[in-house]
Amino acid sequence: MATGARHTTFSILGSDVVVTGNVAASVDLHVDGKIEGDLKCANLVQGEASEIKGAVTAETAKIAGLLDGSIEAKTLIVHATARITGDVTYETITIENGGKVDGKLSHRRHGAMAAKAPPPLEVVENKAASL
Repeated sequence: MATGARHTTFSILGSDVVVTGNVAASVDLHVDGKIEGDLKCANLVQGEASEIKGAVTAETAKIAGLLDGSIEAKTLIVHATARITGDVTYETITIENGGKVDGKLSHRRHGAMAAKAPPPLEVVENKAASL
């Protein structure tokens, strides 16, 4: 029985690969090259020499290279060699000693998506009626 690409559980973008445009993968992705565009995948592993310029969305992300853009991940690991410039949204985060994040860190509760709270109740007194 021959194995086909549909049985692959992860994809690799090698160090000699440069992608200009958005990348979407339903599988895990290992990036050693450069991506100029948004990236969405199941689980991301970024190599030390890798550069991503765009928004990243992943279930889990292990960042070791340069990320110039926002990242949203359920579980985020920022390795010592990582440089993130952009806002970070996470459920759990680990930042190794030496890892750098220049942006806003936002914790998201387990299972909480962008649910908006109702506006606060405003009480306005009608003084004209009491005259």
